[in-house]
Amino acid sequence: MALSLLGCTARTALAQQAPIPADTAQDLPPAGYGTLHQDDVALRLATESVQLSVIPLDERVTRLLAPDSYQSLHRLVTSRAREIDSVASRSGVQRPSVFLVTFFGVGPRAAFSPDEVTITSQSRLFRPVAMLPLSAAWSELRLNQRETASALYVFEGGLTLNQPLTLSYGGASSDQWENTLRVLERERARVYGRATSRAP
Repeated sequence: MALSLLGCTARTALAQQAPIPADTAQDLPPAGYGTLHQDDVALRLATESVQLSVIPLDERVTRLLAPDSYQSLHRLVTSRAREIDSVASRSGVQRPSVFLVTFFGVGPRAAFSPDEVTITSQSRLFRPVAMLPLSAAWSELRLNQRETASALYVFEGGLTLNQPLTLSYGGASSDQWENTLRVLERERARVYGRATSRAP
């Protein structure tokens, strides 16, 4: 009984976090019922010097994550919301798409180039309009082996997450999002099923 109550409390807390714009709220799965891990929704690719992980911070995706992962990413976006809005406004972007981008050093003194990260959506190439570093190592543009550097990437609106995307960096590219879409659709259906079965 106690565990059940704790689970209900956690799901209620998630549902009461920052409000979602009315025009997208109807598309959102209920929070607190997902089971996916961040690796399940990340776009990934690798070069000789670094590995790259790109996670979309769209609630239609993050709400399908396990509660602790969802809370962590939700807090991250909320804590930097003013900065995101500010850089988007300066670039004339009304509805920015935000991604968590992380570089992993494969070897010692691995160089990385943040500006080279691009995403192609529906035949359109998107480059970040701003980057908000989360790691001190970001400004050094080099990583030790197994060291990481992360930043929030702000793209202009128009990235369509329910369609295939191509992540490109350093001459390499990945189309794995097409497979990820199937994972997201299955989990989305399960989330609605869990929410319905646990409703009072």
